[in-house]
Amino acid sequence: MIATLGLNQILDDLPNRFRGPGGVAGVVKDGEVIAARAWGYSDLASRRKMTVGTRLPICSISKQFTCAVLLHHFDDFAPLNARLPELLPHFEGDLPTVEQLCHNQSGLRDYWALTILQGAKAEQTFARDDAFLMFDRMKTTHFDPGTSYSYCNANFRLVGELIEREIGRSLQGLLSETIWGPAGMKTAALLPDSRVPADGVIGYEGSEQSGYMPADNGIYWFGDAGISASLEDMLAYESWIDAERNNPDGLYNRISAEPTFKDGTPARYGYGLAHIEVAGRKVTGHAGALRGFRAFRMHCASERLSVVVLLNHEGSAYGAAEALFHAAIGHVAPAPIAMPDGWEGQWLCPETNLLSAIETGKTDGHLHFATGGDPLHAADDGTLTGANVTLSRDGDTMVMARKDENLVSRLVPLPKSPITPSEEFAGRYYSDELDATFTIVAEGGGLYAVCEGVLGAGIMERVHPVGPDAWIFVTRRSMDAPAPGDWTITAKRGFDGKIEGLVLGCWLARKICYRRL
Repeated sequence: MIATLGLNQILDDLPNRFRGPGGVAGVVKDGEVIAARAWGYSDLASRRKMTVGTRLPICSISKQFTCAVLLHHFDDFAPLNARLPELLPHFEGDLPTVEQLCHNQSGLRDYWALTILQGAKAEQTFARDDAFLMFDRMKTTHFDPGTSYSYCNANFRLVGELIEREIGRSLQGLLSETIWGPAGMKTAALLPDSRVPADGVIGYEGSEQSGYMPADNGIYWFGDAGISASLEDMLAYESWIDAERNNPDGLYNRISAEPTFKDGTPARYGYGLAHIEVAGRKVTGHAGALRGFRAFRMHCASERLSVVVLLNHEGSAYGAAEALFHAAIGHVAPAPIAMPDGWEGQWLCPETNLLSAIETGKTDGHLHFATGGDPLHAADDGTLTGANVTLSRDGDTMVMARKDENLVSRLVPLPKSPITPSEEFAGRYYSDELDATFTIVAEGGGLYAVCEGVLGAGIMERVHPVGPDAWIFVTRRSMDAPAPGDWTITAKRGFDGKIEGLVLGCWLARKICYRRL
């Protein structure tokens, strides 16, 4: 039973709860569209209205479509595995498999995060061949393939390239033939050049506090993103998923099969789909983002319920989709438990060399670790929990369990003082892994850093000390979105006690070593 009154009320509230220039949202139940709403403007300057037929970038939601094409055309990935060395010519050690690419278990560092370290500016052009410059410089992984999970857009760009090379046809044509035609997605298109948006739609950075500014995007992407579709297209896709629900060979059933890690442990991401829980129901779905755009779609097989939200601003598409899902099933979230004292602090995760910091409020908290961080709530068993993380105490030790990453880490406390003197830290450093430099400048009491590499010289970004021989390198804007955010820097000292190198990383690209020049 659908709570229609509550659903319509949430739809009416979306423009005010998730404020921005415009958006679209829709709901499919039992294969039928029961709600489709557009509001606002696709271009504020020309006063062009947003409609359910306006095509918007679905960004990383594209990944599941790439994987569906893969499974449709290949029963055996061996020919593609054999081709992977062509795209990663300088890789050292065992390469990941194509399946591990599709499950984000490759261990490869995300190439959009690495564009920052290679000197890219947020607005510059990233051409098709620039991806190969990045692949040429990939030599190692930041974990053994198949043992953990980290989000990596390069995985799906590689899969897209492999499909085209092996079949000898464009991914655009394969998508149309395999999915868009059968699903009735009449206007969906692969538009890999983000400088040429479908239907002239404009994405906006900013907020009501700062004002909205048209986002200037210049990246070329496919396989990992690049598809534009209207709400009508996406709701047709959701209806097709429902129509194929009893077909074991249906493409969505195949891509949504529950994945595992190499050791057999259940995983939460496979074939371009995240496996999550919403209101206690198992859901498959995915988010999408580009500067100025946000998207989210999810499907709950047990309820035969799908929700789609596409925005041309940087509001929470997931938050809007979750509100619609809750309204559709009549779910009321339980009252939060008061947050206990004594959880705040900061640590280093030894497996990733990333800063882990907890902040708490009256009824919730926040873990700074992965991109965007993890919202936390107190649980009845005395732990702090989030969608992907549980924090517990083992005596005086903080333990972080991240099921989606197959990771349990005993965190190492990081005191906030003493702070390493800036003059010890300042200097120029070089990464043999990336063939790129990282220069630290002490300027008037502040610390700044600039990255230089195959994509140019980036802008000066702020660096903040967080403890002895530990700093945060702050990136809030990049070619892709959301930006990596905070990078953790730790110093390596030689026998003489002097800093001889650095280890730099973010959740998307970890443990990159630099040596002082």
